[in-house]
Amino acid sequence: MKCYLCLYRSKQRQMDKNQDLKDRREASKLGGGEARIEKQHSQGKLTARERVTLLLDEGSFNEVGQFVEHRSTSFGLEKNKIPGDGVITGYGTIHGRLIYVFSQDFTVLGGSLSETHAAKICTVMDMAVKNGAPLIGLNDSGGARIQEGVVSLAGYADIFYRNTRASGVIPQISVIMGPCAGGAVYSPALTDFIFMVEDTSYMFVTGPNVVKTVTHEEVTSEDLGGAKAHAEKSGVNHFTAANDVVALTKVRDLMTFLPQNANELAPQPTVHKFNKSKLKNIGSILPENSQLPYDIRKVIDCVIDDESFREVHQDFAKNIVVGFARVDGRSIGVIANQPIALAGVLDNDASRKAGRFVRFCDAFNIPLLVFEDVPGFLPGTDQEWNGIITNGAKLLYAFAEATVPRITIIVRKAYGGAFDVMNSKSIGADLNFAWPTAEIAVMGAKGAAEIIFKREIAAADDPETKWLEKEAEYAEMFANPYRAAERGIIDAVIFPEETRAKVISGFKMLENKAEVLPKKKHGNIPL
Repeated sequence: MKCYLCLYRSKQRQMDKNQDLKDRREASKLGGGEARIEKQHSQGKLTARERVTLLLDEGSFNEVGQFVEHRSTSFGLEKNKIPGDGVITGYGTIHGRLIYVFSQDFTVLGGSLSETHAAKICTVMDMAVKNGAPLIGLNDSGGARIQEGVVSLAGYADIFYRNTRASGVIPQISVIMGPCAGGAVYSPALTDFIFMVEDTSYMFVTGPNVVKTVTHEEVTSEDLGGAKAHAEKSGVNHFTAANDVVALTKVRDLMTFLPQNANELAPQPTVHKFNKSKLKNIGSILPENSQLPYDIRKVIDCVIDDESFREVHQDFAKNIVVGFARVDGRSIGVIANQPIALAGVLDNDASRKAGRFVRFCDAFNIPLLVFEDVPGFLPGTDQEWNGIITNGAKLLYAFAEATVPRITIIVRKAYGGAFDVMNSKSIGADLNFAWPTAEIAVMGAKGAAEIIFKREIAAADDPETKWLEKEAEYAEMFANPYRAAERGIIDAVIFPEETRAKVISGFKMLENKAEVLPKKKHGNIPL
């Protein structure tokens, strides 16, 4: 009887322990409690755990650090301990590929970052680097936990350090799904791409109240650091989404274009489509008058696989288009001057936007396809005083540094220093093709004629007629691709309808491209 009783008690204790684990898990899943979860939902926001569930493949999430609690006793914090300490961390899969993730829980102390909260994030960051898998951060936090003082700030620094070390090793993506202020903004800024949700997400170093106190400016959170402000004005935000669900869907889609790490290639779908009828249309996109604009996206669409273009920074620096696409199933990065915005010139914002995108693609083995129609750099005091020299050099440096396969298509204008900067053969492009409509010259015919034939024009009985005559003479000589082709600066002049085939065969030929670089710690890009 005694033995049976012992067995019964032992079994009961085991059952109690199992129940205790279940209770603890349920408590962790509740975060800050039902009331705070309801408030989160009423604001149009999902909970941290709901976001992870939507982001990852069904049933693939494995949580790490579920029962971690803070150790602070200041300001009564010892009475407010919640398992997980305001952030969910772990790993799972997206489209069957390993992904590491953290998701801040605003229902727990406003998602504020504590010492242990930061340690949890650092743990998955270290795992991601060691195992060569992307890291996705879902940010929804009021910032550093002020009750903990400097240790919370040190926690941010630990994260920043790892962001920097992981840069170029694994893709890092930040999704801003709530407030992100103060030191909290710098971790996303160190990552590769930032998604923001309209109306519910904000990023700023200092909020509206501080701005009002210091500068006396009246500004709302939305105007100061909302998704639209950072998409259009600052360029901090790469992708904008209408709500949490759309944002997470877009992240899942983006991952299909990216490799796991710097030592791998992006996945290549077994099935891809291309409507061959588009080849008949590509030649008619450009207007007969070379001074008139057109949408370069139409040209891009006629070359890449159907519906494969994913534009990055769509609302910022619209005079240049960058984004991911596929050609014959292969993931590529596309950079293209956009004639419908500022005639496609390069300015400060466009140079920074394109330069950063080029460097990302180069870091992760994504070939580069460039469509060039650039009349030059934008002149003016605003551009010069805001650093067009340095900013233009960023794009130049990015292309010159890139070792991935690089192909350029000169569609129309390729003038001056901008011709060099836009992936010319002289800065390392592998293949440069030009359409018959290409104009490759130091500058436009009108300006060139004015300089070269200044005396003749001034001495003529009819200077205006003489100017037009000399403009036509210069255009006949230089406003074509054949001078460049004669010198080997252009590899071939091709018909527009041949572009896709040339691009496919070119990238196929360059599959095993390898470069031996000078030994150095790193270059000094003109930041």
